[in-house]
Amino acid sequence: MSSIFTKIVNGEIPAYKITEDDNYLAFLDVNPNAKGHTLCIPKQEIDKIFDMEEEHYLGLMKFSRKVAKALEKTVTCKRVGVAVIGLEVPHTHVHLIPLNEMDEMRFVNKVKLEKEEFEALAKAIASNL
Repeated sequence: MSSIFTKIVNGEIPAYKITEDDNYLAFLDVNPNAKGHTLCIPKQEIDKIFDMEEEHYLGLMKFSRKVAKALEKTVTCKRVGVAVIGLEVPHTHVHLIPLNEMDEMRFVNKVKLEKEEFEALAKAIASNL
């Protein structure tokens, strides 16, 4: 059975997409720790990040770095934190989280955004790529 992220890649589930290429996709987390919380995924469904072929792992990191730089230009923050946890969805994903305090990396304090805010934010980040 396909993961929720594979369904997003295939267009079966909508997402607030920021950017994509042939191999990777970046979109806003709909249950964000902070405004701008973004997920970067390989389009190929691979459960564990270290099971990726080295070339694709490095490609995902390069792609994530590019998105993080755009995120930093878009959302006011002290830095962009990065985490790879992946227990909730069996599809490799890199969390990019704009940080102003350490609690924003704890995955317990969530922020709420309206659909229009998600759409505008995804577009703003994409414009800074």
